Amino acid sequence: MNVLPRKNVLLAPVTITPTKPLTPSHLKGLLWTDVMFRATAPLAAVTYRYSHTTYHVTEQTVGFWEFLDRTHGETDYTQLSEEEIGDLYVRYRSEEQRQGAEVLRPYRDAVEHSGWVHPASERMLRLWAGHYERLGMHDPGLREHQPPGLGLEEMIERLAAVGLVLDQRHCGGPVYLDLTRHGMPLRRIVTADGRPNYLACALRELLPLVPWYDEVVLLYDRELDADYRLLHRVLTGLGPPVRRVPIGRVPIDGKITSARHGGWRDHTAGALLRAWAEAGGAADGGGGDDALRLGMRLYFIATLGPGEQQSFRHDLLRHCLAVAARLLRRSGSATGACDLADALERHRRGHAYVDPYRLVSSLLGKGRPAPDPALLSAVFL
Repeated sequence: MNVLPRKNVLLAPVTITPTKPLTPSHLKGLLWTDVMFRATAPLAAVTYRYSHTTYHVTEQTVGFWEFLDRTHGETDYTQLSEEEIGDLYVRYRSEEQRQGAEVLRPYRDAVEHSGWVHPASERMLRLWAGHYERLGMHDPGLREHQPPGLGLEEMIERLAAVGLVLDQRHCGGPVYLDLTRHGMPLRRIVTADGRPNYLACALRELLPLVPWYDEVVLLYDRELDADYRLLHRVLTGLGPPVRRVPIGRVPIDGKITSARHGGWRDHTAGALLRAWAEAGGAADGGGGDDALRLGMRLYFIATLGPGEQQSFRHDLLRHCLAVAARLLRRSGSATGACDLADALERHRRGHAYVDPYRLVSSLLGKGRPAPDPALLSAVFL
């Protein structure tokens, strides 16, 4: 077999702001990224860049923090569940009036200069870290201070140096990412009063990182495709091949809605983990945490696939958990040890990263040999 030379790979998934619970759509993206990271690591030097610090300065986060301080200043957030904090976020997003940049500036300054995190989001990140541990996902630094390599002004200057920015601040206007020479639309990245959006933050983080890697992989929600096409074009100009991996959301009752609108009751990561435990998932017949970890990946990756056609179904998730328990029992009787690198290499398809959908789907189907324990341990458990 032709084995690709070992490369330096940067995985840069879209970062979920710690303002609402983890929904099925969030879990799908996180599990997809986790399998890609763990399956690629035996074949390449992989950096999993996932910095909450970088994106705390967006309005959806600092605006929420200001709303909480203005309306719930005395709340002890350490006693709230992720659903309760999520309810507060839904209330914030339903407000018609938004605070100006000057009101939010102290929050941005606190993030930039000291790595400060509001107690509500600190609580959310603690809860998420627990979910990551239960699900066997690599923690890329959920609660660490990981500032981007460029300040906002430095990022704008770098884009200006290569003619990719239209800065109208001198006349009271916003800052645009300008890729019109490539047939792409102008995209505002900083408002006239100085508020950066998610794309501006992504550029601050990725512009200084990308040149150091042989391949860059952007994993993101399909709803963000327009912005990620722009980001892809900018980063490709820095040298390495940039791969876009869009992942479809998970409809609930046939509808795809943003978490800011609510509608995630009984479908959050915490609710799913509680339901599994209450159903006796940790008992002998349930396969324990290993079956939970493998079954979640079978459902959110292999069963739902990369698209967004299938609504979330509790019964199919339970079926995948049962299938995982059976696969784990079968793996105990597997004969001979597989060559891990060879087993993973066949799912790369010419790029440096391993395709999670191909890999996880390979475990399913009649007549498949018992999965090798070394493969399960390295990638899924």
